[in-house]
Amino acid sequence: MENSSNITSTIIATINTILENLFSSIDNHLYSILDDITFINVDILHDSYFENILGNSTTNGITIIANALLFGFILYYSIKYLFSHFTYTQIDSPVQFIFKCIIFSIFINFSYFFVEQLLYIFSNITLSIRNIGEILFNKNICFAELILNINNFISINSGSLDIFSLDGIIKATLTMSLLNLIFSYSFRYIMIKIFILLTPFAFLSLILQNTSWFFKAWIRNLFSLLFIQIIVALVLLILFSIDYSSKNLLSQFLYIGAIQSLIKANSFVREFIGGISTNISQNVDNFLKK
Repeated sequence: MENSSNITSTIIATINTILENLFSSIDNHLYSILDDITFINVDILHDSYFENILGNSTTNGITIIANALLFGFILYYSIKYLFSHFTYTQIDSPVQFIFKCIIFSIFINFSYFFVEQLLYIFSNITLSIRNIGEILFNKNICFAELILNINNFISINSGSLDIFSLDGIIKATLTMSLLNLIFSYSFRYIMIKIFILLTPFAFLSLILQNTSWFFKAWIRNLFSLLFIQIIVALVLLILFSIDYSSKNLLSQFLYIGAIQSLIKANSFVREFIGGISTNISQNVDNFLKK
């Protein structure tokens, strides 16, 4: 009987040690990445490899493709205008079309400047919210600081993790939830880069009426993806406002609820303003939703 008890204790201790090392490794290495991929700013445009794709002028990078397609649009309009005299279909007058071509060709060639300003707006709003938290709570409003709070809050110290206790279960739940956030926001980061690359084509689509839907889908999806970080900043602000000194059960579950709200932030934004899902398991048909 005593040997059976010793074996059970050894197994439990081994499981606790393995999970403690796993959680410690995740805490030390992954959550700083979460801050970088969540709070997007203009630095996303200045990645050396990404800049090569964007190009630094109208004669290289992705913009040159949009400029080439502009001539295709002009050819398409010319043929359509010619046939309109036989089919009596209504299209833009040549003056309107030429005016659109001039205006939107300027937008195409300065498209990344406009994206940069959009990124500035969202990053500054997010930074302002986080700065308010730093002033109020004297802490950096970020995921790296949040992990320190959580570990202190649920009494996870070196050599003291018991996965079969309430604190251990809560710690495991929070860790799995935050790992879910890393995958979700990594996907969001990639999608933002894709929509940035599509910027010249979004402005190009405004030249013709039957392609203007692309711009509407593009701006809605990019706006919603950037808007998520404002929601995240607000949730983190609430998280840091929780008084964890008493370490009561209600506060622990409020932490779990707040982390779940970070996971559901994209769903809330999609319900509120539309946009694409950052949940990899969901279909990306929202991009075409009007």
